[in-house]
Amino acid sequence: MKDLFGKAILDYQTNNQPEDLLTETSISEEDEMSVSYLFRTHQEMPLIEQKALALAKGKILDIGCGAGSHSLHLQNNQQLEVTSIDISPAAIEACQLRGLKDARVQNFMTLDTEKFDTILLLMNGTGICGKLQKLPEFLSKLKSLLNPGGQILIDSSDIIYMFDEDEDGGKWIPTENEYYGEIIFNISYKGQKEEPLDWLYLDYNTLQNAAFANGLKPELIIEGEHYDYLARLTL
Repeated sequence: MKDLFGKAILDYQTNNQPEDLLTETSISEEDEMSVSYLFRTHQEMPLIEQKALALAKGKILDIGCGAGSHSLHLQNNQQLEVTSIDISPAAIEACQLRGLKDARVQNFMTLDTEKFDTILLLMNGTGICGKLQKLPEFLSKLKSLLNPGGQILIDSSDIIYMFDEDEDGGKWIPTENEYYGEIIFNISYKGQKEEPLDWLYLDYNTLQNAAFANGLKPELIIEGEHYDYLARLTL
């Protein structure tokens, strides 16, 4: 991993000539993403993210915290205890520079001694799972990190709308995909390309079924304007 996403975040934080990130997926053309978006204030966040932050309580784990904007709001504005983790060393360095008290380079799958009241996975939190077949292991690990009465707040989108319709109104989905929400995500930054990344968008019904199968109670909290949603999973 070249950590280009993290480098872009750290460049922005340290004012080191940040540039836009270029993102491309297996089902969409190259697009520019301004790194400043990752530093958005609470007012600038989508309603789904604002709702998740409002529901957060107790000891919090923010998985894939990126530039740390969600964690900062919880720590500074809601006075909550937050552990912010990301696999990107550069992103975590930026989080520490921004004043996060407990920001660590960590893969959540390797956490084993700590438990939390709220686990946050935002900005397509199911993405980290990568593949549908990994979902049971992913949910089982999250479940093991919860305190009694704890909650997982996770968002995603049903990306069926991105596929073409055939004559009878059905969706035309390339057969090489085992599940249409599995995509390959590519990032470029300052002329460098990151290793391709497996990324998972999950429709709510699929998440709901997987949650039940893994001993979690799913609840649809809010739906956004673009097939996106926030879900809460509890023990």
